[in-house]
Amino acid sequence: MERNGQSRMGRYRALMTDTDREHISGESEPSQEQKDQAVYRVRERIRTELPRDIDVLREHRPDVLQELQEVVCGERDGDS
Repeated sequence: MERNGQSRMGRYRALMTDTDREHISGESEPSQEQKDQAVYRVRERIRTELPRDIDVLREHRPDVLQELQEVVCGERDGDS
């Protein structure tokens, strides 16, 4: 399957799955329950998985943690 010119095989997600994005954006015309469930899943990843990932990066790959901080905090090249 292809989506936006990319194969879904071998593609990684960040915080949201494709389904989460479709439900939260309304693209897939989800029910309110589906939207709420998608938001719940994303919040759970932020609260549980992300802190664990940050701990691993802090200890083993601070350079990658810095990249993450730049993306999340908006400190990208060209930002004022």
